[in-house]
This record gives sequence, structure tokens and C-alpha cells, in this order.
Amino acid sequence: MRAHWSWLLVSFFLLELLLLEAAKILTISTLGASHYIVMSRVSQILHGSGHNVTKLLHETVRLPDFRKEKPSYQVINWHLPEDQQKKLDKRQRLLREELIYGRFEHHTLVKIYRNFASVCSHLLSRKDIMEFLQNENFDVVLLDSLDFCSLLIAEKLGKPFVSFYPGQISFMDLGLPSPLSYVPVYGSGLTDQMDFWGRVKNFLMFFDFSMKRKEMLSQYDGTIQEHFSEGSRPVLSDLLLKAELWFVNSDFALDFARPLFPNTVFVGGLLDKPVQPIPHDLENFISQFGDSGFVLVALGSIVTMHQTKEVLKEMNSAFGHLPQGVLWTCKDSLWPKDVRLAPNVKIMDWLPQTDLLAHPSIRLFVTHGGLNSLNEAIQHGVPIVGIPFFADQPENMVRVEAKKIGVSIQIQKLKAETFALTMKEVIEDKRYKSAAMASKIIRQSQPLTPAQRLVGWIDHILQTGDAAHLRPYVFQQPWHEQYMLDVLLFLLGLTLGTLWLCVKVLGAVARYLSGARKVKQT
Repeated sequence: MRAHWSWLLVSFFLLELLLLEAAKILTISTLGASHYIVMSRVSQILHGSGHNVTKLLHETVRLPDFRKEKPSYQVINWHLPEDQQKKLDKRQRLLREELIYGRFEHHTLVKIYRNFASVCSHLLSRKDIMEFLQNENFDVVLLDSLDFCSLLIAEKLGKPFVSFYPGQISFMDLGLPSPLSYVPVYGSGLTDQMDFWGRVKNFLMFFDFSMKRKEMLSQYDGTIQEHFSEGSRPVLSDLLLKAELWFVNSDFALDFARPLFPNTVFVGGLLDKPVQPIPHDLENFISQFGDSGFVLVALGSIVTMHQTKEVLKEMNSAFGHLPQGVLWTCKDSLWPKDVRLAPNVKIMDWLPQTDLLAHPSIRLFVTHGGLNSLNEAIQHGVPIVGIPFFADQPENMVRVEAKKIGVSIQIQKLKAETFALTMKEVIEDKRYKSAAMASKIIRQSQPLTPAQRLVGWIDHILQTGDAAHLRPYVFQQPWHEQYMLDVLLFLLGLTLGTLWLCVKVLGAVARYLSGARKVKQT
């Protein structure tokens, strides 16, 4: 009987799959390599699940060599005119250098988003692309929420959209409950366990960061005025709250526990893929170091291009003090000719990062603290030493340290001796490895994989028409109702009115009694 019911359930499931028509989904990727990698993976997963996927791609996105595959879904490439692109590339290069070395980070971010807004104006002016997208009549748009232009594209198309957030959830206002007593504000450097002064700092930084975020969004005001008619001009902060679903590229293996709404789905580990054997030359290099194992070093494509000779020299010297072998993603063309490579170090333009993190001989991962890299390290239970440079990387490393998975070193304080001691400490202290394995178990013991959660929730909103049943009514309330200010004012007025009435009544009674006493005495 039980087997009969199991067969019926399987039959109903297969029937549901057959009845569910393939949806037309537009994905948008116009930002840097790490953003492209995630959105490419999202597109692959949705296409593999039977949906018709079209990806809008900024043609100048710099792709790592290992990502130059030919996708099976449709890709629409677009680009700026050559002269404009050269100017943009030069500005972006200078701004990245400014950002990496920590000079005026917020002002630099504002200028970067100003450039993005300029590019967005060009894209929205491309009638051929916009008309093509309009005629395709997509069922849903899946976009990178840090690419504000993609929000405007979805608004232009008049299509429901799903937002994929590639960083720490605290950077963007998703409308989530965020109690300042234990939810750290982005940039605060705080954990969820704050003392009194930590809560004071968090409270003050909430207002500071809210103003900074508003300034970044305002860089698109000119673009909105140019491409949307008066009376129908959207507000970017309001568009963010219109998302049917929020997918977040993290989970509680790394992030701090906090309140979520039903339309917020964590999919940390989405880039995980089957482990492949590493090339023979790398295996031969690793085997030279026996039980000592090896250290993997990967600081991201942007950081790699902008590292100074001094930083490379200090890192190389530190690696030379380790008994482990060191595999380092660093372009040979960028290596200083007068710096001799340590004998236990091998540099390569590209390394199979995921496969090396899964290798049994790995002892440590040295990273810039990018979320994709941290997710891969957690997936394989590898301890971390982070050298954060900019953006969300310092905040990511705060979480790594809070979870006891590894430690962080500021680039300004990176010296060979202290760097070597830090790496040795993380390798030799088994508590870091234990914490990394604990995070791995948290990640892998969930009932569904990140890809299954992604596809399942997309299919859910396609079948139900939208995700209105998942979005709380708070998104439609004016701010004074959200914070119960009208109720508080009413109760305050009622209390004050009652007190005033009581005083008046008591005064009248007192005067009456006083008058009655005088009459009696006469």
C-alpha cells in the first residue's frame, strides 16, 4: 500500500513538471567579473531546469579565462561606442585603484555609480535593444540588485522581477526588520554581539549609512529624468521593494542570524559544482610538500591587477617562511622582475580554485574576502586568512572572524613577519579547522541545495502569478504607519487629554469643596 502511494506521489510530481510550461526569463549582467560569474551560474541553472533564458550582457565585462564557455542560452551583447568605452575604462581603472588603497571610499563609490548611471543612459537609449526586449514579452526578469540600471530596465519593460543580491544583506535596504541591537549596519565592523558602546556606534552609523546609500542612489536621478516621462518616474529605493523574491548569495553558515521575510531566500554556495581532478603539474607540485600540504592564494581579478610591488614583495617573503607549498593566482606579466619568487611558491595566471579547495592536502586559503571565494572555502571546510581591500570584503571578514573560521589582516599593516606568523597560527591551531568544518556542515546539511532552492522558488512564483502572498503589507504602508507614529501620537494625545481632564475635574472638585467649607463656616 505504501509503495502504491509513493508511486502516485511520483506520478503527480512528474505530471506537474509536464504541465509547467517553460518560462521566458531575462537575466541581466552589466557589472564586474564576480557579478558576472554569479549571474552566469544563475542563468545556467534556470536554463538547465527547462526555462528559456536570455541574458543581457555588457560586452566589455572582463571574463576570467575559465569562464569563456559558450552558453547554451541566448546572450545579447551590447557595448558603448569605442571612444566612450576607452574613457570609461580609464576612469574605472583610476577609481578602482583609489578604492583598493582606501582613499575616500564612499566618495569613490559615488563616482563609480555615477559612471554606471552614465552607461545606463546609453543602454536605455538603445532603441534596438529595448524594443527587442519589449517584444520578447518575458515572464520574469532576474537581475543583480547592485546593478541599479537593471531595475530601470525591468521597470521600462513593465515586467515582474526577482532580485539577486550578490553581497552581504546589510548593504542594501530590502525592507527587512533590522533591530539595531543585534543587526550590524554595513561598514560598522560590528558583530551581532554588541556591548553598550557597540550599540551606540551601530545606532549612529545607521543614520550615516542611510544618507550615504541615498547619495549613491541619487546618481541615477538624471538617467531617470531623461528616460521616464514626468508623472511615471520611479524612485530607485521604491523599486528595490517591488521585487517578487530576494535571493541572497549567503547563508547562516557565514552570516549572522536575523529576521527575514518569506520572500527572502538564502542561496549561499550556488557556485558549488562537482570537483574535478587537478592538472598533473599542480598535483606534482603539491606532492613535493608531503604532509605539510599547501596554501592557496587568490585575491580576485581586480585586486590582482592593482597590487603594488611592495605588497607582492611582503607576501612573497612571508610565503617563503612557510613549510607548505604555495599556489598563488598572480599573472606572471604583473610580477616585478627584480623580486625573486620564493622556492616554495608557484604563481599562475589562473588556478582551478574550487578543485584545489576540495583537495585533501590544502591547509589554508588566503583570499581578499570576496563573498564567492568565502562561500567556496566554507563549502569545503578550509580555514581562511583574509586581506580585505574594499567594498564588502572587510564586512565579510568580520563574519569570518566572528565564526572563528579565520583571521583578517589589513593591507596597510601587511608585513612579511606578522603575515607569516598569522598564517602559521591559523594552520596549526586546530580550532580554526574545526570551525570551518562546522560551517561546512551547516551549509551542506540543508534539505535542498542552493540550486534547488533557486529553481523551486522561481517555479513557485511562475505558477502562482506573483509573490504577493510572500510580501508583507509593510511595503505598502507610509513610514509613519510602519513605525506606529500615528498610534503613539494618538495614545500620547489621549493620555495627555485624560491627564488634563483629570486635573480640571480635580480642580473643580477642590474649588467646590473649598467653597462648601467656606459656606459652612459662615
